[in-house]
Amino acid sequence: MRQEAEFFDDAQLDLTYIAKKLREAIKVEALLTAAGIDYFVEPDSYVGGLLFRRELTGAFFYVRPADLERTHQALVSGRYKPYEIG
Repeated sequence: MRQEAEFFDDAQLDLTYIAKKLREAIKVEALLTAAGIDYFVEPDSYVGGLLFRRELTGAFFYVRPADLERTHQALVSGRYKPYEIG
């Protein structure tokens, strides 16, 4: 379920997904809510484009480390690729 930052207190949250389009973000929100996962989402910038690099805005999804595995399973079952560092 979507939560505000205050819900997580000062807990460290892990980035789990970056939605590049609004429609995609709405679908990911529905997927995580249906799975019963508490998450925080905020807009942020990322660099995109192949030939012409530019700064774009996306929806960044964060979860508690304890929910990371379950979140990745939910994303994969919905045919989304979880964010991985590197």
